[in-house]
Amino acid sequence: MWHTCDSPGRVRHALFIWVFLSGFWIPPAQLHPQCLDFKPPFRPPEALTFCVLYKDFGCCDSAKDQELMSKFYRIMDNFDHNGYENCASYVQNIICQECSPLAAHLYDAEDASTPVRSLPGLCGDYCSEFWLKCRSTIPLLTEDIHIAKVEQDQGHFCNYVGLEDADYCFPNLLNNEQLTRNLGHVSRNSEGCLQLCLEEVANGLRNPLAMVHANDGTHRFFVAEQVGLVWVYLPDRSKLEKPFLNITQAVLTSPWEGDERGFLGLAFHPKYKYNRKLYVYYSIQVGLDERIRISEFRASASDMNTVDHGSERIILEIDEPASNHNGGQLLFAVDGYLYIFTGDGGMAGDPFGKYGNAQNKSALLGKVLRVDVNNNDRGPLYRIPPDNPFMHDQGARPEVYAYGVRNMWRCSVDRGDPLTKEGKGRIFCGDVGQNKFEEVDIIEKGRNYGWRAKEGFSCYDKNLCANSSLNDVLPIYAYPHKMGKSVTGGYVYRGCEYPNLNGMYIFGDFMSGRMMALQENRQTRQWDYHEICMGKGQTCLFPGLINNYHQYIISFGEDEAGELYFMSTSFPTATSPSGVVYKVVDPSRRAPPRQCNYNPLPVRTKSNLIPFQPKEILIEAELSPKHPKLVRAREPAQALPRAVAPSAVSSTDWLQELMNMLGVQDAKGDTSPAQTQQKKDKHDSVAPPQNGDLRLAADAEVQPDRGRVEIYIGGEWGMVCDDLWDERSAGVACRQLGYSRALKASKQAEFGQDGSLRVLLDDVQCQGTERTLLDCQHAGIGIHNCAHYESAGVICGNA
Repeated sequence: MWHTCDSPGRVRHALFIWVFLSGFWIPPAQLHPQCLDFKPPFRPPEALTFCVLYKDFGCCDSAKDQELMSKFYRIMDNFDHNGYENCASYVQNIICQECSPLAAHLYDAEDASTPVRSLPGLCGDYCSEFWLKCRSTIPLLTEDIHIAKVEQDQGHFCNYVGLEDADYCFPNLLNNEQLTRNLGHVSRNSEGCLQLCLEEVANGLRNPLAMVHANDGTHRFFVAEQVGLVWVYLPDRSKLEKPFLNITQAVLTSPWEGDERGFLGLAFHPKYKYNRKLYVYYSIQVGLDERIRISEFRASASDMNTVDHGSERIILEIDEPASNHNGGQLLFAVDGYLYIFTGDGGMAGDPFGKYGNAQNKSALLGKVLRVDVNNNDRGPLYRIPPDNPFMHDQGARPEVYAYGVRNMWRCSVDRGDPLTKEGKGRIFCGDVGQNKFEEVDIIEKGRNYGWRAKEGFSCYDKNLCANSSLNDVLPIYAYPHKMGKSVTGGYVYRGCEYPNLNGMYIFGDFMSGRMMALQENRQTRQWDYHEICMGKGQTCLFPGLINNYHQYIISFGEDEAGELYFMSTSFPTATSPSGVVYKVVDPSRRAPPRQCNYNPLPVRTKSNLIPFQPKEILIEAELSPKHPKLVRAREPAQALPRAVAPSAVSSTDWLQELMNMLGVQDAKGDTSPAQTQQKKDKHDSVAPPQNGDLRLAADAEVQPDRGRVEIYIGGEWGMVCDDLWDERSAGVACRQLGYSRALKASKQAEFGQDGSLRVLLDDVQCQGTERTLLDCQHAGIGIHNCAHYESAGVICGNA
């Protein structure tokens, strides 16, 4: 489940650095489609009869179209035949811009805090023609008192309703291919990376590794933490104060970074609404032995939000010869049976027995198991489904459904296409590799998935790989360790809200933080790969959306409506409360209004509710030139691999670091960015602080090269704690301030303390190549366990 990363290579010639960097080009940001309700546009389910220009894609459904048509006739009823002939097309065009997929830009309302115009932005020539022919329609089109003051003067009126940038006004906007190309499709950046956005759903979790729903109509979702706690979240995202399940005393785990043991899986019975049964998968210790345990629980009869902890019945226990490769997935497939995904037992290369556990059908490790837990209140706790593939094979365990797996981490069942049901029932799994490849598989009955003979498409054990009787199934996709080192399986998106994503299998990598998607090609039946990155510029500029996440992608989940989520953390231990649940959002297109409505059944709560308080922020969001920037900050380093290859990212970091140290000049003869920043600071000291900016402060005499580190985040200055503060983190801070290196990472408020500042960053851990402290790992903005006498500081220098 968890692995470590290697460091990049080294550069030899300063000339190479100059040639390499002079080839970089950053494309300009583009507009994103947005309606006046601050949501993406959609494809109308019924054809529009009035605003036909936007009949295929826009911001109006048939009800809104009829409303605008009624408004049109109310206005035009005031005119005779000549007036109708002269002005009808102008009035229709102006009214119908509410249906434009770029309506927010036409009405100068790119964010929810901007007052919406009453008329769309009109281009100069078009406005002049309209004013000369039809200015008598203006009072009927709008009651804006400001427009009423200028409507009698053509210049003043057209200046007022115009936009500073002519590219955004009507009708020029229609002819701008750069702005209208690919409207309605998932946005891609210049490298072809699919740009998606996120919505923060829950936070403060300790290694959240499962998010499931009970399929009982309540639309609650349940989030499990590795320590053995399961929390209930209501549809409004409030959290119940009392946990749903608490087996922390029984669960075996530790605070070690990357410990794979713990509470690992949770599944609700398909008939949970009626039998209140759920199943859990967790690590235990019995004497000196470690085991994995699959147990059945029932929810309390008196409180639907609490498990009856005395109801536990142990379904299955399996000895674990090592502490890693514990598997951990539980799920019910469309056949109603319980599927259990075990790891190969741990260590490296599945060294157990002649061929390893995974190829040994008499072992339960390295397998996909299938058992029948239905109607088990009397008799055995589980039965063997009659069509299990090996139940009549001597020497094979009848529970085995498929074999040859290494350590499948996160599997899911495809709900199928919402209309055709194509793909329904397929089971997708991410199988963590050994030291070269990660893979994604579709699980089928009786099949061999190759481990330890194969890793991905490659031979691992050459002797086993050459065995003609292996008859193994190749993965649908595999990727090398230069892309990531620990696959986290995801889901095929089948939700309602984002039609563009339908059929995409979206998954990630725990180590690199990379988000990826596979889509089946209907002609070739092969799976095409797509990189996923977070939207840049204005792409995610919608209320409540963000475009960054913590690096370590632990798990994915679906809610009851089929929308897609994932969980990640900034510090992968079972005790760090830095885990966040994110909802995946496509900013380019949504479903038509009212299509995705659902009415959750009421939930009776006996526990206090904790309202959801989002903590993540949108970064690098820029408005068009007529607006000031909202928040400017660099995307966290952990998110960069999603947009470009890891080798390119690391090359930029260490090349830049070397440039700073050597003072190499760029193609224009300028010095390195750090030196340039020093010069800029001297001449631009009045510039307002930006998100992530640093300053040095001290209670005694202030010296420019030393002091306690204070950081600007979310509109305020705050302090940085010295927990985990070291020379690498101090070096990042010093380079950010314009120096080449850190001479000292100071602790214990060496430069004094300012009790008026909030603690904004704690547990900062930098590799040393990040551009800002915000790019480094940390406990989360405002999350800390320190005091002001633990202020971090630096002494910087260029020597």
